[in-house]
Amino acid sequence: MEIGITTFVETTPNHQSGKTMSHGARIKEVIEEIKLADAVGLDVYGIGEHHRSDFAASSPEMILAAAAPLTKNIRLSSAVTVLSSADPVRIFQNFATLDAISDGRAEIMAGRGSFTESFPLFGFDLQHYDELFEENLALLMEIQKNNQEVHWQGGHRPAIHGLGVYPNPIQEKLPITIGTGGNPQSSIRAAKLGLPVVYAIIGGQPERFAPLVDLYKQTAMHAGHDISKLPIASHSHGFVAKTTEEAVEKFFKPTHHVMNVLAKERGWSPYTRASYDAARSARGALYVGDPETVAKKIIHLHKVVDVTRFYMHLPLGTMPHEDVMSAIELLGKEVAPRVREEIKNWKATVEK
Repeated sequence: MEIGITTFVETTPNHQSGKTMSHGARIKEVIEEIKLADAVGLDVYGIGEHHRSDFAASSPEMILAAAAPLTKNIRLSSAVTVLSSADPVRIFQNFATLDAISDGRAEIMAGRGSFTESFPLFGFDLQHYDELFEENLALLMEIQKNNQEVHWQGGHRPAIHGLGVYPNPIQEKLPITIGTGGNPQSSIRAAKLGLPVVYAIIGGQPERFAPLVDLYKQTAMHAGHDISKLPIASHSHGFVAKTTEEAVEKFFKPTHHVMNVLAKERGWSPYTRASYDAARSARGALYVGDPETVAKKIIHLHKVVDVTRFYMHLPLGTMPHEDVMSAIELLGKEVAPRVREEIKNWKATVEK
């Protein structure tokens, strides 16, 4: 079981002062957070691409590349790369470069993205939302298969006839995973292509994703893929502190602020303290509490959904850097060892 972190490099207004941190300052904090995540033994750190004022990560691979020489073991991933509005050739080049800088630790998590601001920014038509993703994913996989001689013909970009895409990655095959919010068609697509999948579990009860995982596995097997080689991951909001009371109170206000901004933008119901408390309950999708509480929820998630990698999205909104660093340390030093040991023992019992 791998444990990691994701972030969108949020720069939302501070819920107490109303002040907004500069993008540059937040990016520097994130580099320190990645460095600590590596030091405390976490497995992966992912950065999500966005193109709006309240997120500072329009180029995740650049931030990850800055952190790469400061780290030794942690995998470095996007979370996600908005592939529908990106050039797959450039994406491969950027991540192959990151792979070289990190000595083979780069990963691409490709997705459609839940925000669409990149489409007008880069001159793409939202009417082609699905077509662009499918075509760009196919081209990215073609480059992954043989980057030294790419042959490609599509409908939304010029053809490529026997050209190379460089640099060569360090890894034999630059990893590509698919990020999804739970659309069954996304599970089917990833399974047929033999690509690992990451489910964004940010609401409701996590066990509702179990049928999607079963669908993914069955489809992959029918397509002739070895499911033992297809990791399944989840991504959820969370925060860890020494006590559950501390974690709950520190995480609520920034979460409340961010979720209500999104609620206004998307026509959702207002996010309340009752919403928050329900989500952080034993069967909810919010992983907030002391190390034991958070570990138990991750272990339960593994048992009922069968994920093999867990991403905690941390922070959600603007939080003091020292609180984020403390949460990372607790996640790496106390939560992750509990989860790994418990799952190891549980699997040994099941196999008997």
